[in-house]
Amino acid sequence: MKYLIFYLILIATISYAQPVDPFSKINSPYDEQNPVISYDGKTLYLTIAMHPQNIGGKRDPGDIWISVKEGDGWSDPVHGGGILNNSAYNSVAGMSKDGSELYLLSHYKANGSSPSTQGISVSRRTNIGWSVPQNITIPYFLNKSSTLDGYWHEQKSVIIFSAESHTTSGAEDLYVSFMRNGNWSELTNLGKVINSPNQEMSPSLNEDGTKLYFASNGRKGGLGSFDIYVSNRLDDTWTSWSEPVNVGSQINSDGRELYFREYPSQSFSLYTSTHNSDGYGDIRMIKDSINTNPPEIKPLAETVAPEILPENSILISGKVTNSKTGEGIPARLVFRAEAPNAANGNTEGAYSIVLKKAFVYAIEIDAVGYVNLSERLDIKSISTNNLEMNFKLQPIEVGAIVNLKSILFELGSTDLLDESYSELNVVVDFLTSNPKVEIELEGHTDNRGDEKKNLELSQQRVDKIKSYLVSRGINARRIKGKGFGGSRPIATNNTEEARKLNRRVEFRILKN
Repeated sequence: MKYLIFYLILIATISYAQPVDPFSKINSPYDEQNPVISYDGKTLYLTIAMHPQNIGGKRDPGDIWISVKEGDGWSDPVHGGGILNNSAYNSVAGMSKDGSELYLLSHYKANGSSPSTQGISVSRRTNIGWSVPQNITIPYFLNKSSTLDGYWHEQKSVIIFSAESHTTSGAEDLYVSFMRNGNWSELTNLGKVINSPNQEMSPSLNEDGTKLYFASNGRKGGLGSFDIYVSNRLDDTWTSWSEPVNVGSQINSDGRELYFREYPSQSFSLYTSTHNSDGYGDIRMIKDSINTNPPEIKPLAETVAPEILPENSILISGKVTNSKTGEGIPARLVFRAEAPNAANGNTEGAYSIVLKKAFVYAIEIDAVGYVNLSERLDIKSISTNNLEMNFKLQPIEVGAIVNLKSILFELGSTDLLDESYSELNVVVDFLTSNPKVEIELEGHTDNRGDEKKNLELSQQRVDKIKSYLVSRGINARRIKGKGFGGSRPIATNNTEEARKLNRRVEFRILKN
């Protein structure tokens, strides 16, 4: 697990009303991705991955599905059919304002089989539906990633891509291609201000093309595996950008957020999230606008008045908040090293504690009505005397998913690493304190190696964790367990950093 140092960051805030979920008929145990709404606001195109009705069945990486507006919500999605879909990854980059053209993030073959070339294509509306997509050539186009994310901006005649290509510095970088005199240009990398050594995904532009939204897992201070960021375009080179800003906790969570799309004519924006989802990724809506003025960022040590502390000590302070509402909650925090040190948060969730710098601490946070949290902190080499650590606790509710970040195994084995037992014991305490709660353990691997062996290993690891919990007095009937192997990644498997994110153990609350 990575050791986290938190900074005091003044970030943009988002205000929104909490409506009845308009996507209740769309969100499912499958992976809903890339919501694209037509300009008239009546049709929603989305990609659903691993759906049994996809062209390639349950192994299909994604087909285009279509939903229509019904009052304040959206209808059950209908498969887009064999014209727009094949057994490869299929997704929509955008739709023309007059509704006559649909830009697609893939190439097609006339017989419906998987294409041997890469790029984008366009389908045109006819009296009987969408035409067979016409492949568009982008010179020297290359994408080594398993999927292609992109956004077509009609007014600017550009398409923004997330791809692993010739000049990529990380797993996926963001690129732009320009329409010039009827032809598309070679890809231009957006540059190092935008692209990190990790992954930049699912780009989009605002209405006038001056703001870029994208998801990244390669930036300090992120809240989850992927967060949404925004950057201002500074000139017409498309390689000069303001420093990206995290859009904040009203959208970003400890899950994975992708595919942010602004729809000013509809007075809302859409995105997808794995946080408290029905299955993998669900579509979410947020009303009103985002304040994207770049904040001033300072280390906490520069913003907190100096404290008189014992030698070789550090003051740690922060807040414990509800992960869904952002409200502070009273909680108990225990920092365990040679001897446990405890702190209590007040009614606003604020806490502070003075610790010795000589140790690595296991941190346990609990509050009535919330899922216990476990973290790990190495402060031996920290030079500052002040450190802010903020924690978010999930309310105990059916469907909540908890990522057990510190439960780790020997490579290719069911042998638990020693540091795993601290978090396992937190789970024991949680189940003991909440005797009506029932959970399902879920084990996941990356996609390397034999698929069948990965599935078996993930199941064996889940069984190992269940055995430990039962050995500590938890009734076996309260714990289900299933291994998924590498079938449910939360990141691509193209880099070791991404594979680490996919190798995880989670539990889902089944009964409260």
